[in-house]
Amino acid sequence: MSYPYQPDPSRDTVAVHDDERTGAVLGHISTIVAAVLSVGWLSFLGPLLIWAIYKDKSAFVRQSAAGAFNFNLLIWAMTIVGWIFFITLIGIPIAIILWIIAFAASIYCHVRGAILASRGQLYRYPWGIPVLR
Repeated sequence: MSYPYQPDPSRDTVAVHDDERTGAVLGHISTIVAAVLSVGWLSFLGPLLIWAIYKDKSAFVRQSAAGAFNFNLLIWAMTIVGWIFFITLIGIPIAIILWIIAFAASIYCHVRGAILASRGQLYRYPWGIPVLR
């Protein structure tokens, strides 16, 4: 069974230069770096900067950074919804579950995307709020 977000090496491997691979890896990993530096609240800023720099230079980097940004918006929204549940006190268990899912999905997907980008493969995130293309 094939899932739409899993990469297909025969379809998703493209000929890219080392600079493009580096930019794509940065597009994926910059979310984790920005999250650590901003305590989670500016994690979308890293891929947005990479996207802005490379949007007219490399389609591979642009798609990688856009995917990371769009996915990260969803993670950010889940975190905010978690805080809303947390404030209600009754929803604290739901908030904790949302935060665990958001954290685990974020780490897994961004690291997976960076590994595939280093191989020249495009990673399609499983979810996202499509803002950048």
